[in-house]
Amino acid sequence: MPRPTKHHPERGGARTRLLDAAVDMIRAKGFAATSVDELCQTAAVTKGSFFHHFKSKEELGVAAARHWAETTSAFFAVAPYHAHDDPLDRVLAYVAFRKSIIVGELAEFTCLVGTMVQEVYAQSPAIRDACGDSIFGHASTLEADIDAAIKNRGVKGDWTADSLARHTQTVIQGAFVLAKAANNPALARESLDHLDRYIRLLFERPNMEQVTP
Repeated sequence: MPRPTKHHPERGGARTRLLDAAVDMIRAKGFAATSVDELCQTAAVTKGSFFHHFKSKEELGVAAARHWAETTSAFFAVAPYHAHDDPLDRVLAYVAFRKSIIVGELAEFTCLVGTMVQEVYAQSPAIRDACGDSIFGHASTLEADIDAAIKNRGVKGDWTADSLARHTQTVIQGAFVLAKAANNPALARESLDHLDRYIRLLFERPNMEQVTP
């Protein structure tokens, strides 16, 4: 299954090409270091075309976060972890799936909105909020399965389905930061292994029961 990571300048209209280029470039070098001129060159559009579609670079950043949310939502909606009958198996398979797509260069698997929000959260509330919508929106897709797993197993605790869903994203985003800090994707996969163990402990599922993505 292809991942939504690579820019294809020959596909789509000028706006789509600019957004795809922004996704790739911001993941690779950050928002501030990504210039309008470079975006236009990569997307094969004129600067006039850029400002026809976006009033400013900040507006592009907001649109890129929303574009990321749309493309990744479609990607995860058809991911194989949904096929499991048991809701806990679906949650564990989600973690396994996230680990399975940590491949290639750092910019190919790290998160656009996680990268962008760390950089501009204080300078651009608009971009921050768009990134937050993407991260929290994705977390919310796990809540129904977690809630069903809680009910199926009669689990009780001072935590909720939505708080655990958010925690999965805390671990994933933190894993990306560690991978970048060490220039080592293996550290991100290691973090996902620990997330798997943590969820199993919450639900008292032995580690030897393997769940595939």
